[in-house]
Amino acid sequence: MIACVAVLMIFLGAVMNNCEARKKVVREKILYIPHDSRPIVTKQTVEVLEKAGIQIVTPPEEILGNRENLGDPDLLWDWLNKNATKDLTAAVISSDALLYGSLVGSRKHEYTGDEVLARADLFTEFRRKHKKIPLYVFGSIMRTPRTGLASGYEEPDYYRYYGANIFRLTELMDKRELEGLTTREIKEFNFLHRLIPPRAIEDWIGRREKNFDANKKLIDCARNKTFEYLLLGRDDNAPYSQTHNEGRKLLEYGRGLGAGKYLTTAGIDEIGLVLLTRAVNHHANASPKVFVKYNRGRGAQTIPAYSDEMIDNSIRSAIIATGSTFTDDEARADFILAVNTNPDGKTFEADTEINNGKVRDGTKFFVDTVQDYVNSGRKVIVADVAFANGSDNALMEQFRRRGLLFKIQAYSGWNTPTNSSGFALSTGILSARMKENFIDELLLRRYLDDWAYQANVRQIGAAELNWIAGDGRYEFLNDKRDEAAENCATMIANFAQRNLPAFTGNDNIRVRFPWNRMFEADISFSK
Repeated sequence: MIACVAVLMIFLGAVMNNCEARKKVVREKILYIPHDSRPIVTKQTVEVLEKAGIQIVTPPEEILGNRENLGDPDLLWDWLNKNATKDLTAAVISSDALLYGSLVGSRKHEYTGDEVLARADLFTEFRRKHKKIPLYVFGSIMRTPRTGLASGYEEPDYYRYYGANIFRLTELMDKRELEGLTTREIKEFNFLHRLIPPRAIEDWIGRREKNFDANKKLIDCARNKTFEYLLLGRDDNAPYSQTHNEGRKLLEYGRGLGAGKYLTTAGIDEIGLVLLTRAVNHHANASPKVFVKYNRGRGAQTIPAYSDEMIDNSIRSAIIATGSTFTDDEARADFILAVNTNPDGKTFEADTEINNGKVRDGTKFFVDTVQDYVNSGRKVIVADVAFANGSDNALMEQFRRRGLLFKIQAYSGWNTPTNSSGFALSTGILSARMKENFIDELLLRRYLDDWAYQANVRQIGAAELNWIAGDGRYEFLNDKRDEAAENCATMIANFAQRNLPAFTGNDNIRVRFPWNRMFEADISFSK
């Protein structure tokens, strides 16, 4: 009898221990509020996390801001408070969404400075109510588009007419603070002050002051441990610009915090995924080692388009922000980040003549480098930044010919160089948690978007808009929206059949233009 009782106790103990073990296996669940409704920062970012086994909770698309609807920050705060449940392992939140409604809202809103700062104070209140939820916040230092056209109609109306002049004025303002102006530049500065209507420059600077003050308050939140981490992205800018000016002042304001709590870096659209990756790494107590390999030539010293710093600085910042570790020891690295820069250090637009698919200086060297890494069994991430807003056709053609397209961990070449490098890095790091077919599906998405659409189909589709009846153009498709989407879907499918025939996921391709323009497309596909 005693023996039977002893056996029963051992059995019950084993059952209890097994139950306890199962209780401790908690699936990661992250609340994520992007800065608007674009596919790249919503569904495509969420897809990366979900394929890595993370449960993601996001607001419904209808309450996220877009180009025409600036969003409602109060509605988003209400959604956040209702969905901040105890089972969350982290919350990754756009400050632009919660302060202004959206990223575009940060540029065009009509809120007072006091209203914006009052919303910033709500982060502290949220932390008091939810002390156990690690809070990661990302926001923007307002961009300085070079021209009205480059602003994409996402700035106040006057920027369409005076955008180039405003950019040049603030470029000179920044240079004046850093090193002074020549006599000729002083004359130009004075002329621009007379040329730009006072109301326009006062409004533009006034909006920036609200954003600057709000960012200072966010830095205070990082300092008093309201945030687990704060990442501020310097949206489209240049080495001399108002964005650069504010970025260096905010870096100084945050001095003493350290890169383990606060960073400002070039870029914006990739930093939601960067911080999500940090949240995953932090929860797993992991810090993967990343070795960076550049194309030959200027490589790390390249100052890419839409940035105010060398690409190496941006990439090192992104590595830190993901919670990973930069290493100079190639042999000990968990990942190789291969960065396709042009040897001369220049960045071109993907829709220019030079992106014609012909091998250029540096193409063979870079492809050989990637192939050597792949052949030796290394996990390679490719950041394709030789061109902005689309893939390097010569690089992709060589990858196709050598059978490398689906032998790497991650790829990106979709927007600005820093957008692409940060997105590729984060996806690659998270790929360690993915099944092989999930990695391939993410690669396929980038090839259909960055290579097929952005670098090739977009230009043809734009040229063919004149053949479609109705009112509409590249920036506002309007009546031509549905037919243009069908036309582009057919061209992408044809491109995929020629270039991606070995992967069967390229059937039934569909295209939407959710922001009523051709700049970005929402491409879906099914097997």
